[in-house]
Amino acid sequence: MAAEDIAQILDIERESFPTMWPQTAYKRELSNQIARYVVITEVRDAPQPPAPPPRAGGLIGALRRIVSTETPPPGEHLLGFIGIWLMVGEAHVVTVAVREQYRRMGIGERLLIASMEQALAYDQEVVTLEVRASNDAAQLLYEKYGFAKVGTRRRYYTDNNEDAVIMTTPEIASAAYRALFAHLRDQHRARYADLWS
Repeated sequence: MAAEDIAQILDIERESFPTMWPQTAYKRELSNQIARYVVITEVRDAPQPPAPPPRAGGLIGALRRIVSTETPPPGEHLLGFIGIWLMVGEAHVVTVAVREQYRRMGIGERLLIASMEQALAYDQEVVTLEVRASNDAAQLLYEKYGFAKVGTRRRYYTDNNEDAVIMTTPEIASAAYRALFAHLRDQHRARYADLWS
Protein backbone atom coordinates (compact mmCIF):
# COMPACT_ATOMS: atom_id res chain seq x y z
CA MET A 1 0.00 0.00 0.00
CA ALA A 2 1.48 3.33 -0.98
CA ALA A 3 1.79 5.70 1.96
CA GLU A 4 0.14 8.38 -0.20
CA ASP A 5 -3.09 6.34 -0.19
CA ILE A 6 -3.50 6.30 3.57
CA ALA A 7 -5.05 9.77 3.95
CA GLN A 8 -7.80 8.93 1.44
CA ILE A 9 -8.34 5.49 2.96
CA LEU A 10 -8.80 7.12 6.37
CA ASP A 11 -11.33 9.54 4.83
CA ILE A 12 -13.31 6.59 3.46
CA GLU A 13 -13.10 4.80 6.82
CA ARG A 14 -14.31 7.93 8.63
CA GLU A 15 -17.43 7.93 6.44
CA SER A 16 -17.97 4.19 6.82
CA PHE A 17 -17.16 3.04 10.34
CA PRO A 18 -17.89 4.32 13.85
CA THR A 19 -14.37 3.29 14.90
CA MET A 20 -11.36 3.35 12.61
CA TRP A 21 -8.06 1.60 12.28
CA PRO A 22 -5.25 3.95 13.31
CA GLN A 23 -3.04 5.31 10.56
CA THR A 24 -0.20 3.21 11.96
CA ALA A 25 -2.17 0.02 11.25
CA TYR A 26 -2.23 0.79 7.54
CA LYS A 27 1.46 1.66 7.61
CA ARG A 28 2.10 -1.79 9.12
CA GLU A 29 0.03 -3.37 6.35
CA LEU A 30 2.57 -2.05 3.85
CA SER A 31 4.98 -4.74 4.98
CA ASN A 32 2.43 -7.44 5.81
CA GLN A 33 3.35 -10.29 3.46
CA ILE A 34 -0.09 -11.92 3.71
CA ALA A 35 -2.09 -8.73 3.03
CA ARG A 36 -3.54 -7.73 -0.32
CA TYR A 37 -5.43 -4.46 -0.75
CA VAL A 38 -7.42 -3.47 -3.79
CA VAL A 39 -8.77 0.02 -4.41
CA ILE A 40 -11.09 1.36 -7.01
CA THR A 41 -10.20 4.79 -8.26
CA GLU A 42 -11.34 7.63 -10.41
CA VAL A 43 -8.47 9.43 -12.11
CA ARG A 44 -9.01 13.14 -12.46
CA ASP A 45 -6.96 15.67 -14.43
CA ALA A 46 -5.92 17.50 -11.27
CA PRO A 47 -6.59 16.99 -7.57
CA GLN A 48 -9.92 18.52 -6.56
CA PRO A 49 -12.58 18.07 -3.92
CA PRO A 50 -14.98 15.16 -4.44
CA ALA A 51 -17.67 15.85 -7.00
CA PRO A 52 -21.26 14.65 -6.74
CA PRO A 53 -21.55 11.03 -7.87
CA PRO A 54 -22.07 10.56 -11.61
CA ARG A 55 -25.17 8.85 -12.92
CA ALA A 56 -24.86 5.09 -13.34
CA GLY A 57 -22.64 4.32 -16.29
CA GLY A 58 -20.68 7.59 -16.04
CA LEU A 59 -17.91 6.51 -13.70
CA ILE A 60 -14.49 5.81 -15.12
CA GLY A 61 -12.87 3.45 -12.66
CA ALA A 62 -9.71 1.43 -12.34
CA LEU A 63 -8.57 -1.22 -9.93
CA ARG A 64 -5.12 -1.04 -8.43
CA ARG A 65 -3.64 -3.56 -6.04
CA ILE A 66 -1.98 -1.73 -3.18
CA VAL A 67 0.93 -3.84 -2.03
CA SER A 68 3.91 -1.77 -3.15
CA THR A 69 5.42 1.62 -2.48
CA GLU A 70 4.31 2.83 -5.90
CA THR A 71 3.06 6.44 -5.81
CA PRO A 72 -0.52 6.93 -7.06
CA PRO A 73 -0.87 9.11 -10.16
CA PRO A 74 -1.76 12.79 -9.63
CA GLY A 75 -5.49 13.34 -9.37
CA GLU A 76 -6.26 9.76 -8.36
CA HIS A 77 -9.39 9.76 -6.19
CA LEU A 78 -10.00 6.59 -4.19
CA LEU A 79 -13.66 5.54 -4.17
CA GLY A 80 -13.38 2.36 -2.13
CA PHE A 81 -11.06 -0.37 -0.94
CA ILE A 82 -10.99 -3.94 0.29
CA GLY A 83 -8.31 -5.77 2.24
CA ILE A 84 -7.77 -9.51 2.53
CA TRP A 85 -5.25 -11.61 4.38
CA LEU A 86 -4.08 -14.76 2.63
CA MET A 87 -3.70 -17.29 5.41
CA VAL A 88 -3.20 -21.05 5.26
CA GLY A 89 -6.01 -22.18 2.96
CA GLU A 90 -8.20 -19.21 3.83
CA ALA A 91 -8.53 -15.69 2.48
CA HIS A 92 -10.00 -13.47 5.19
CA VAL A 93 -11.67 -10.17 4.27
CA VAL A 94 -10.43 -7.78 6.95
CA THR A 95 -11.99 -4.55 5.73
CA VAL A 96 -14.11 -3.14 2.93
CA ALA A 97 -15.51 0.35 2.48
CA VAL A 98 -16.85 2.67 -0.23
CA ARG A 99 -17.19 6.46 -0.09
CA GLU A 100 -20.72 7.32 0.95
CA GLN A 101 -21.59 9.26 -2.20
CA TYR A 102 -20.49 6.34 -4.42
CA ARG A 103 -22.46 3.58 -2.72
CA ARG A 104 -25.10 1.52 -4.53
CA MET A 105 -23.19 1.93 -7.81
CA GLY A 106 -21.66 -1.57 -7.97
CA ILE A 107 -18.32 -0.55 -6.44
CA GLY A 108 -18.55 -2.70 -3.30
CA GLU A 109 -19.46 -5.74 -5.38
CA ARG A 110 -16.59 -5.00 -7.80
CA LEU A 111 -14.20 -4.91 -4.85
CA LEU A 112 -15.58 -8.21 -3.53
CA ILE A 113 -15.05 -9.75 -6.98
CA ALA A 114 -11.45 -8.51 -7.01
CA SER A 115 -10.80 -10.03 -3.58
CA MET A 116 -12.28 -13.35 -4.70
CA GLU A 117 -10.00 -13.25 -7.76
CA GLN A 118 -7.02 -12.73 -5.43
CA ALA A 119 -8.14 -15.70 -3.31
CA LEU A 120 -8.41 -17.90 -6.40
CA ALA A 121 -5.06 -16.70 -7.77
CA TYR A 122 -3.36 -17.63 -4.48
CA ASP A 123 -5.04 -21.07 -4.33
CA GLN A 124 -7.05 -20.36 -1.18
CA GLU A 125 -9.69 -22.90 -0.22
CA VAL A 126 -12.35 -20.58 1.21
CA VAL A 127 -13.01 -16.90 1.85
CA THR A 128 -14.26 -15.76 5.27
CA LEU A 129 -15.34 -12.49 6.85
CA GLU A 130 -17.22 -10.91 9.71
CA VAL A 131 -20.15 -8.56 9.12
CA ARG A 132 -22.32 -6.59 11.52
CA ALA A 133 -25.46 -8.49 12.48
CA SER A 134 -27.50 -5.42 11.52
CA ASN A 135 -25.93 -5.01 8.06
CA ASP A 136 -28.56 -6.82 6.02
CA ALA A 137 -27.48 -5.31 2.67
CA ALA A 138 -23.91 -6.57 3.03
CA GLN A 139 -25.09 -9.99 4.17
CA LEU A 140 -27.32 -10.27 1.08
CA LEU A 141 -24.37 -9.40 -1.19
CA TYR A 142 -22.17 -12.00 0.49
CA GLU A 143 -24.90 -14.63 0.29
CA LYS A 144 -25.24 -13.89 -3.44
CA TYR A 145 -21.57 -14.93 -3.74
CA GLY A 146 -22.13 -18.16 -1.86
CA PHE A 147 -21.14 -17.06 1.63
CA ALA A 148 -23.06 -18.88 4.36
CA LYS A 149 -23.54 -17.84 7.98
CA VAL A 150 -21.44 -20.20 10.08
CA GLY A 151 -21.28 -18.52 13.47
CA THR A 152 -21.41 -15.42 15.61
CA ARG A 153 -18.77 -13.39 17.41
CA ARG A 154 -20.57 -11.93 20.42
CA ARG A 155 -20.03 -8.23 21.12
CA TYR A 156 -17.40 -8.10 18.36
CA TYR A 157 -17.75 -4.41 17.47
CA THR A 158 -16.36 -2.23 20.23
CA ASP A 159 -18.31 0.93 19.34
CA ASN A 160 -21.69 -0.56 20.32
CA ASN A 161 -20.95 -4.18 21.32
CA GLU A 162 -22.86 -5.45 18.28
CA ASP A 163 -22.44 -9.08 17.30
CA ALA A 164 -20.61 -10.06 14.12
CA VAL A 165 -21.93 -12.75 11.84
CA ILE A 166 -19.16 -15.04 10.58
CA MET A 167 -19.64 -15.95 6.92
CA THR A 168 -17.66 -18.27 4.70
CA THR A 169 -17.77 -19.60 1.16
CA PRO A 170 -17.82 -23.19 0.08
CA GLU A 171 -14.65 -24.53 -1.57
CA ILE A 172 -13.91 -21.78 -4.11
CA ALA A 173 -11.82 -24.01 -6.39
CA SER A 174 -14.75 -26.39 -6.95
CA ALA A 175 -16.31 -26.47 -10.41
CA ALA A 176 -19.70 -25.49 -8.99
CA TYR A 177 -18.36 -22.43 -7.21
CA ARG A 178 -16.19 -21.33 -10.13
CA ALA A 179 -19.26 -21.52 -12.40
CA LEU A 180 -21.34 -19.43 -9.96
CA PHE A 181 -18.54 -16.89 -9.56
CA ALA A 182 -17.95 -16.59 -13.33
CA HIS A 183 -21.69 -16.06 -13.90
CA LEU A 184 -21.94 -13.34 -11.24
CA ARG A 185 -18.75 -11.65 -12.44
CA ASP A 186 -20.06 -11.61 -16.02
CA GLN A 187 -23.38 -10.15 -14.86
CA HIS A 188 -21.59 -7.40 -12.96
CA ARG A 189 -19.31 -6.64 -15.92
CA ALA A 190 -22.33 -6.33 -18.23
CA ARG A 191 -24.17 -4.00 -15.85
CA TYR A 192 -21.21 -1.86 -14.73
CA ALA A 193 -18.86 -2.01 -17.73
CA ASP A 194 -17.12 1.23 -16.75
CA LEU A 195 -15.86 -0.37 -13.52
CA TRP A 196 -14.00 -2.96 -15.61
CA SER A 197 -12.01 -0.61 -17.86
